[in-house]
Amino acid sequence: MRSANLLNDFAFKYVFGEDCKEANDALKSLLTVFLERKVNHVVVKNSEIVKDFSKMKSPRLDLLVEFDDQTTVDLEMQLRQTKDNLPIRFSYYLARLHGSQELEGKYYGELKETIVLVFFNVNLIDNNRMCNTFTLRNEDGLSFVEESQDRMKLRTVEMAKLDVNKPLEEMNEQEKMIYYFLNCHKGMDDSKIKVMIESDGVIQMLEKRVETISDDGWKKIIEDFQKLHENEERMELQLELEEAHKQVEDANKQVEQKNQEIKQMIQLMLTNGMSLEFISKSLSKSEDEIRDLLR
Repeated sequence: MRSANLLNDFAFKYVFGEDCKEANDALKSLLTVFLERKVNHVVVKNSEIVKDFSKMKSPRLDLLVEFDDQTTVDLEMQLRQTKDNLPIRFSYYLARLHGSQELEGKYYGELKETIVLVFFNVNLIDNNRMCNTFTLRNEDGLSFVEESQDRMKLRTVEMAKLDVNKPLEEMNEQEKMIYYFLNCHKGMDDSKIKVMIESDGVIQMLEKRVETISDDGWKKIIEDFQKLHENEERMELQLELEEAHKQVEDANKQVEQKNQEIKQMIQLMLTNGMSLEFISKSLSKSEDEIRDLLR
C-alpha cells in the first residue's frame, strides 16, 4: 500500500496543476475524459500552491485552466463536507468566472466558453448518472440559447455513484478514471488498477504522474492537506462562535429596545394621571417591575 492519495483537494491541485510535463499530460487526459473533447494544449492559470495555511480563511484549491480557444475551466475536487450549499456555491463560481471576462469594446458574441468541473464524494443530483452537465434551460428543458452558443456550463462528477464492483471491461473511460482516483493508494495491489496500468493509455498517463512523487512527497502532501483543513475547521468554528455571539447581542438589543418602548409608554400613562396600580394590571407587571423599568 503506497501513500499516494488523489482524494483531497490539495493533492489534486498539486498532481494536476504543478508546472511540469507529467502534470500537464495528466491534466489533458483528465479534461479529455470528463469534458468529452480532445484537449491538445492547456495552460494552468493558478498553479501556485498555498504555503501559509494559518492566514487563510477559505483557501481555494481549484485549478483554473485555459485552452487554445480561450475556453476557461474551473476544476475542483470537493471532498470535505462544509456548511455551504454546494450547488449554490458552484453556480456562483460559474457566474463569477463567466463575468470575469474583459468585454470592453467587444460584442457579447465574443464571450468565451466557461466551464466549472467539480468532483464530489456525495450524491447531489437525483438521478443515476455519475456525470451531469447543467446549462440555462426552462421548466420544460428548452435551452435558453442554441446548444452551440451556450457558453456557461456546470459539470458535476459524483464519484459516490460509481459501481466499484462493475467489471473493468464494462466500465467507460470516466468510470475507469474515477476508480483510479478512489483506489490509487492501492497501486498494483488492486487487480483492476494493475490491469489499467498495464493496458490503458489514459491511466498510464496518470500513473506516470503519480509515480513522479516520492512516498515522502505524498506524506508531505497529506500532512499539508490535514493542516489546511484543520485551520479551515478552526475558522468555521470561530465564525460559528461569532455568529452565536452576534445573535445573543441582537437578542439583548431587541429586549432593551422593547423595555425602552414599555418605559416610554409607562411614563406617558403616568403623565396622563393613571395610577401605578392601574398600569401594573394593564401591563401584567408587578409594581416593583414597573419601578425597575423607570430607573
